[in-house]
Amino acid sequence: MMMRALAVACGLATGLAAGSIAAQETQSVTFVQPHPSAISSFPIHVAIGAGFFAEEGLEVRVETVDGSGAATQAVAAGQAEFARPGPAVVLNARARGADVVFIYNVAARSNFGVVVPEDSDVETPADLQGTVVGVATADGAEVGFARNVLQGSGLAEDADFEFMSVGDGGPAATAFNRGDIAAYTASLADAAILNLRGVPVRDITPAEYQKFFGNGLITTGDLISTDPALVEGFVRAVARGHAFAMDDANREAALGYLADANPQESEDPAFASALFDALVANATPMDGSEGLGWLPPDVWADWQDVLVETGGLEAPLDDLSAAFTNDFVLQVQDALD
Repeated sequence: MMMRALAVACGLATGLAAGSIAAQETQSVTFVQPHPSAISSFPIHVAIGAGFFAEEGLEVRVETVDGSGAATQAVAAGQAEFARPGPAVVLNARARGADVVFIYNVAARSNFGVVVPEDSDVETPADLQGTVVGVATADGAEVGFARNVLQGSGLAEDADFEFMSVGDGGPAATAFNRGDIAAYTASLADAAILNLRGVPVRDITPAEYQKFFGNGLITTGDLISTDPALVEGFVRAVARGHAFAMDDANREAALGYLADANPQESEDPAFASALFDALVANATPMDGSEGLGWLPPDVWADWQDVLVETGGLEAPLDDLSAAFTNDFVLQVQDALD
């Protein structure tokens, strides 16, 4: 399967756009990211810079909100067509009746880790008993991940540990320096920023949690039903951006597109380069994947199970399969085989 995934990636990266790219009226869509980092949403911004969305007749406006919860709400409320939240937030939104559907897996591996200062005595999550664990936002994707790791290590929320919302990046460094938190649930971007801000951290997350994939793309079931061609075109452009960035030959061009999208983030080229490499590695499909963007049904079931077990979700969804679809991922691949 990985050979097929790489073959698809190569085909996508060379600019083979499925379907007709004849003259067409440009359609504007809004994409919401849960963090201002362009590098964290690299498939989107590379697809914009390389012109892949334009070839699909799409003009993408990017908006930034604070966390996965707000990103999911923007799509559910009809304020955006697409967003990039985490799976735990999407499952909770569907449990509340929101018509949101995961359509593309950007972070094929977990993009979060429970980190502690390099000189901390904490070696495992179980060592965090009696401490405060920082998170960026109270309803962000990192909370579901951290709850899974900590409760899976035998700790009970509120009794053995508590969460504190401290913001991301720089504010998290301040929280560490003040002693407000003993650990932080960091995205790859947050960990890089902490190291840059003079708070070197190490990841204490057990290896078995790597399969719990991170943020990906969502839209609404209504848009899938009423305009599947739009969704397919968006996914195809994203997949091409994803594949383009993964090709070492395109590395400098990709970094240039990302710098155009967020110049401040790339002011330190060494930082931007390190973060880009980490995120590209994190977005590389795992063994057994069907290719770029694939959403593994078995891990969706695992996500739901741990959320229910840890109290992050009140009960299993009536139909978990309705929370995600691989249809558009497969359509993109089949068009290039």
